[in-house]
Amino acid sequence: MSGYVTGTPKLLLRLEGLCVLAVATAAYQQQSLSWWVFAVLFLAPDLSMSGYLAGRKVGAAVYNAGHSYALPLACIAWGASEPRQMVLAVGLIWAAHIGFDRALGYGLKYSSGFGVSHLGLIGTAKRERGSER
Repeated sequence: MSGYVTGTPKLLLRLEGLCVLAVATAAYQQQSLSWWVFAVLFLAPDLSMSGYLAGRKVGAAVYNAGHSYALPLACIAWGASEPRQMVLAVGLIWAAHIGFDRALGYGLKYSSGFGVSHLGLIGTAKRERGSER
């Protein structure tokens, strides 16, 4: 692990995630789209955890690809410019999910283990190392 954010910067990153969740959800609501679609797709990015079946390095790479803002922002831009309402919806839901995760303290993963992220230690990794530094 290279390190992780602590203190005020960590708090700001978590608040930023909460803001992304709120804005993406509000934008989704403005599109008058189905909340069933939102509910069904909201946890879909967590399917990227299945990458850990191939090991920690692959798992971290796949998880991070599914939990980086780059792809959902590309979907939002494409969906808004074409317009392609379903692509826009997927991007907004995906961004909302990432914001939700960040607000809860789940960050991008290091290859040293699932519980080691840029926002600190979580779960087993936190318990094994005592407390977060």
